[in-house]
Amino acid sequence: MKKLFLLAIFILSSQLWSQNVVKPSDIGNSDVNRNFKIPLIGEKAPSFTAESTNGTINFPDDFGHSWKILFSHPKDFTPVCSTEILELAHLQEQFNKLGVKLVVVSTDRLETHIQWKKALEQLKLDERDLVKIKFPLVDDENINVSKLYGMIHPETNSTRSVRGVFIIDPDNFIQAIYFYPMNVGRSTDELIRVITALQVSAKDKVLMPANWEEGNDVLVRIPPKTENNDSISAVAGYYNPAWFLWYKKSN
Repeated sequence: MKKLFLLAIFILSSQLWSQNVVKPSDIGNSDVNRNFKIPLIGEKAPSFTAESTNGTINFPDDFGHSWKILFSHPKDFTPVCSTEILELAHLQEQFNKLGVKLVVVSTDRLETHIQWKKALEQLKLDERDLVKIKFPLVDDENINVSKLYGMIHPETNSTRSVRGVFIIDPDNFIQAIYFYPMNVGRSTDELIRVITALQVSAKDKVLMPANWEEGNDVLVRIPPKTENNDSISAVAGYYNPAWFLWYKKSN
């Protein structure tokens, strides 16, 4: 009986999913070929008001002068997204130390978000303890937020947002953007690396080389000079593999 019930759920889910996928015959449909502009790096983060598992939120104003990360998910109870939500929940203290506020958007309604949250909070993943999800899951059933952030990509799906990430600075300007397909989970290690790099870069006015991690040497925009304008080679704490490539030592 249990097997039959699970099979019925699987079939129903497949049918619902197929109804939302853009078919080749739909490509010429003007309702499907909607172009929603993705807000770009350096632009102000679009504002919205929506219901969430933490109540009504006004984004980004409610989150103050802090760094913010906006995530999007196509649907609740999906396997990949469920693992991502749990990873973010386990990293909440680390994000707090970085002064980062998390907001998750999914194109299901609030009631489904609440049930998803409850299920995830009762789930032990990778033999870790149970964890409470403190960040809001935003109701975007009407896909207004997804459209506002250019997260509806018709070639993939006409009614579900793709899995995007927007990193927003304390002045509410977008500093980094990336998108992932439905079948590949996002790296929380990379997310923390990028937010840390952005914060160090903003604070110290430096550049981050490839594969930079916290504690590594950084790059400078222009060759350094001493107060007496001595030879560049006399400046301690710097080195240059090439005339156009100057590093500043972290220690």
